[in-house]
Amino acid sequence: MKASVIIPMYNAEKYLIVCLESILIQTLQGFEVIIVDDCSTDNSVAIAENYLEKFGGRLKIISLPENTGSGAVPRNIGLEHARRGFL
Repeated sequence: MKASVIIPMYNAEKYLIVCLESILIQTLQGFEVIIVDDCSTDNSVAIAENYLEKFGGRLKIISLPENTGSGAVPRNIGLEHARRGFL
């Protein structure tokens, strides 16, 4: 099975480590993680970048140029970047 995990992110430093750690410990191997940052003003992006190596090429971080004010826009951008066969 293949899956894309899309995480719309805005100022999520309080929750991001728990979120990413929970994904890392699951048993499914065929997955990718796409984080779409909606212009966070905290350390969310730095935290996500620290996980790039742990995910072994299965983590992609997309930073939007300006805040959209909506979780739907980052989610839809994540869907656009999801690889075929992973949805």
